[in-house]
Amino acid sequence: MLFLFSLTWGSVSGWWVPACLLLGIVYAWLLYRQPVNLGKYYRYGLSVIRAVVVFFIAMLLVSPLVKSIKYDPQKPLVLIAQDNSSSINTFKAPGFNAGKLVGDLAKLKEQLGDKYDVQEFNFDKDLNNGLSNKFNGKQTDLANALHQLNNKFVNQNIGALVLATDGLYNQGNDPQYEAKNIKTSIYAIALGDTVAKRDLLIGNVNYNKTAFLGNDFEVEVLTAAYQSKGEDIHLTVAEDGRQVFSQTIPVTGADFKKLVPVKLTADKKGVRKFTINIAPVKNELSTQNNTEVIYVDVLDARQKVLVLYQSAHPDITVIKQAIETNKNYEVKTALLADMTGIKLPDYSLIVLYQINAGTLAPVKKFIAQSKTPVWYILGSQSDLQAFNAEQSVVKISAGRSETQEVYALPEAGFAAFTLSDSSRKKISNLPPLLAPFGSYGTAAGTSILLKQKIGAIGTSYPLLAFGDEGGHRTAVLTGEGIWRWQLSEFQNFGNRNATDELLSQTVQYLTANTNRQRFRVYPARNVFDEGENVILNAELYNDALELINTPDVKVDLKSSTGKNYSFLFSRSGSSYQLDAGALPVGEYSYTASTQNGKSQFKAAGQLTVKALNLETRQSAANHQLLKALAQQSGGQMLGPDQLSRLADMIRKNDNIKTVVYEDKHYSDIIDVKWLFVLIVILLSSEWFLRKREGEV
Repeated sequence: MLFLFSLTWGSVSGWWVPACLLLGIVYAWLLYRQPVNLGKYYRYGLSVIRAVVVFFIAMLLVSPLVKSIKYDPQKPLVLIAQDNSSSINTFKAPGFNAGKLVGDLAKLKEQLGDKYDVQEFNFDKDLNNGLSNKFNGKQTDLANALHQLNNKFVNQNIGALVLATDGLYNQGNDPQYEAKNIKTSIYAIALGDTVAKRDLLIGNVNYNKTAFLGNDFEVEVLTAAYQSKGEDIHLTVAEDGRQVFSQTIPVTGADFKKLVPVKLTADKKGVRKFTINIAPVKNELSTQNNTEVIYVDVLDARQKVLVLYQSAHPDITVIKQAIETNKNYEVKTALLADMTGIKLPDYSLIVLYQINAGTLAPVKKFIAQSKTPVWYILGSQSDLQAFNAEQSVVKISAGRSETQEVYALPEAGFAAFTLSDSSRKKISNLPPLLAPFGSYGTAAGTSILLKQKIGAIGTSYPLLAFGDEGGHRTAVLTGEGIWRWQLSEFQNFGNRNATDELLSQTVQYLTANTNRQRFRVYPARNVFDEGENVILNAELYNDALELINTPDVKVDLKSSTGKNYSFLFSRSGSSYQLDAGALPVGEYSYTASTQNGKSQFKAAGQLTVKALNLETRQSAANHQLLKALAQQSGGQMLGPDQLSRLADMIRKNDNIKTVVYEDKHYSDIIDVKWLFVLIVILLSSEWFLRKREGEV
């Protein structure tokens, strides 16, 4: 690192330098022209000191700028990214030695020497520091590894990327798109064997994770066979150990694939385990990919949601689509004029879109007697006086029937349910809704998820609020125009996840408790992937049906093999959450307990940790992908036996070189601290010499 300093004048004339110097000389000549006790050489020396001091002080008054230049050389980065997924060892080429590969990659740092900055990583689903010889990754996301490397070393001097992989990935996007963002040469180390071995396997399984009791559902199984012409694929499906389907498929080619539709019946409620299996054949490379286990949550019945409205509006379609993203819900939309034949007791939630329950007497009577949850959505057609009379969650005082544009402002303290951080951020940037113009008030105990932001000013007025009176839940959305949210989100992000999540979570919260249990424990989902953290949630209600989390909540997890895990829940908001970490593959039952005062509560349930065998679904390495990555970046594809040549190839690449960054900095001369120190030293020296010679 090199520093250089110089003066720059800017708007100040450079002629001030000789002027300041002349001033110093004249001042020194006047002071020392006729000293009594000083000899000739003392007089000349002290004159020089005084001239320099006056020159510096005068320059401080003129105040030119000091330009400093820092030259910072940055050695080229050589990034090594090594595939740590299990497919590397499972489907290795003849003569391949995994330990030697890792050793050769580690030697590259020594071979390149101090002129290069070598950084080592390994990846499977995520990017990790250092090389690894474990090769135990259950998933491969090559695009994500490239993305993380690019983010980690953005705007740095990346000279080369050494990518050691078989080119197979089963998660994420096409790596070729992500590789274009890394402006460097990619040297691909081609692992694995491109020749498919003799193998029967399950290539993929397509299925819905939920089904309804008594209904049939279909599972699509992609069967594949390599180098097995003349053999038969014996495919079976078993439900909880009982065979429910079988089929024999003749293999007619060396590279054979066939999609087999399997029709199954959901005859039992709960999470059902289905084992799909292909019988192995002689001399088969691997039998790990012959079995796939899927879990289907069989539900007793869908909950029904009724949306009532006075006149057609695009919001109605958006609400229906968003709610039905959850397969547990079925939505019926109806005009008030078409209420004949609708059985209100069949519905778990009634959505009143810009109408009031009092508009139709049977609806008002049913809501009052059944305590069915109600969601009011207001707009320009709403009768605010009737709305205020029907519920106490939100009160609106308006002198005239006008609307105003309001933006959504998520409330951080909302704890009834959880919206993801990405959805909160998106919602805060979506277009405005049209809300009635007036003053808003809320009842005690009202929970506000979204507040109104008018222009750039955040208010305390509710946009989406929830109330709960004796188990009767009510929601109020004080604005219309949700269709704008959906269009805007899809235009900007290519999906409508935030809008769907908000509406779906609202419906789940409203319908979660028609017959509320005082103590509930439930997993984030019924089936977790292998290696994924198991998350459990818990809710405890007091006698007034208010959510509390004062007592401790304990839970015992028991695996199907008999192993026990005991945990204590952490408090989260007004409820509880437990991160049990990654558990071994298998089926688990859990029992949770707590005590509030003299009352004791227990809850039980089941969850499953599902094995992943994505890495065994494809045995032939994809070297075409690696060749494309290398060519489009100006690099080369090498075999693992050519690693000894790699250091020399990098050194000979003229694009891989040290880059010197120039950093210019301007400051006032008065900010140069050492100049003041110099002035003090010179004046002190002058005073000391004059004192010694009797001139002071």
